[in-house]
Amino acid sequence: MGEFIIKMPDVGEGVAEAELVEWHVKTGDPVREDMVIAAVMTDKATVEIPSPVNGTVIWLAGEVGDRIAVKAPLVRIETAGDGGDTKSVAISQTPVAEAPKVEIAKPAPPAPVLAATPAAAAPAEKPLAAPSVRLFARESGVDLRQVQGTGPAGRILREDIDQFLTQGTAPAAAKNGFARKTATEEIKLIGLRRRIAEKMVLSTSRIPHITYVEEVDMTALEELRATMNNDRRPDHPKLTVLPFLMRALVKAISDQPDVNATFDDDAGIITRYSAVHIGIATQTPAGLTVPVVRHAEARGIWDCGAEMSRLADAARSGTATRDELSGSTITISSLGALGGIVSTPVINHPEVAIIGVNKIATRPVWDGAQFVPRKMMNLSSSFDHRIIDGWDAATFVQRIRTLLETPALIFIEG
Repeated sequence: MGEFIIKMPDVGEGVAEAELVEWHVKTGDPVREDMVIAAVMTDKATVEIPSPVNGTVIWLAGEVGDRIAVKAPLVRIETAGDGGDTKSVAISQTPVAEAPKVEIAKPAPPAPVLAATPAAAAPAEKPLAAPSVRLFARESGVDLRQVQGTGPAGRILREDIDQFLTQGTAPAAAKNGFARKTATEEIKLIGLRRRIAEKMVLSTSRIPHITYVEEVDMTALEELRATMNNDRRPDHPKLTVLPFLMRALVKAISDQPDVNATFDDDAGIITRYSAVHIGIATQTPAGLTVPVVRHAEARGIWDCGAEMSRLADAARSGTATRDELSGSTITISSLGALGGIVSTPVINHPEVAIIGVNKIATRPVWDGAQFVPRKMMNLSSSFDHRIIDGWDAATFVQRIRTLLETPALIFIEG
């Protein structure tokens, strides 16, 4: 018998380590050639690692969530040959937006309420316990006959009730019909969820945010949007507010190019872009991803809508490519109908601005003579205060507001 060692492959792009997000095998399992044995995640992709040999797994490098250095031993396989081989295997990559196939342990279903049995104390005997312990048991919904006492002569102590509860045994219903719940569950943060957490920490710890909120009268734009959707061609997507906002961003950026930029705070360099690559924050089964509509400055309303829809579908299905999930120069964050009144969006580091879209609601607005119903929406936008001053942030948002409130301006060239 021999031993074959599989090392963590070099996935390129200067990656020094990868996170282990899934084991498909355990020690003692037989494996066959080309069978996927593990999945690891880098900043941009999930990588599946196959076995190049037939054999039996005799050692695994770590647990799900561990970070493994490139070229470090990952799996040891006992083979029928002479052994002694070490190999970094061929790999296949899928974008990081794909949900890691890791099943988080679900809480065990509650145990059935136990009927009184003679196991702990004889039914005819009154359990020994102090009045304060009896009160605690009643409030906790615990039948003292089910608790094994550890005090003198089998007296039940409060600690015995605590132990009874922590063992996961479901207490009998309390007199008020409610019972205390004491179960806890620990879930390890892995894969895309951990990447999101790290990104949020990076953004909030290194970027001093300034958030500016302004209300926008969307009545005219909503009328225009409804008309365009009713008259759209079969090959056109149904328009949401976002394609109009994207075109408004392009126009506003032409007046204030500093917001369409990234900031390398380590090098102290701002990179300003003439191209407008708009990231669209998208919720997927795996977590939040940001597919990128590239060159929005060269796209019309329908084109923006079609590309945004295509990218959102790709992100949710896990088929978006690395290029489609990177390279944004400014980001839009929208929760749709759940958008609330105000939000404080976190900037997508290393960008310097993010535009947050809140929900549209019909509200009474004073027109100088009377209150009239208008469709109003708030824009909640955050800026990197090291690069964008408050005055410039307000000017930028006000320009967007003007374009959205007078949507014909969006279509005027120049």
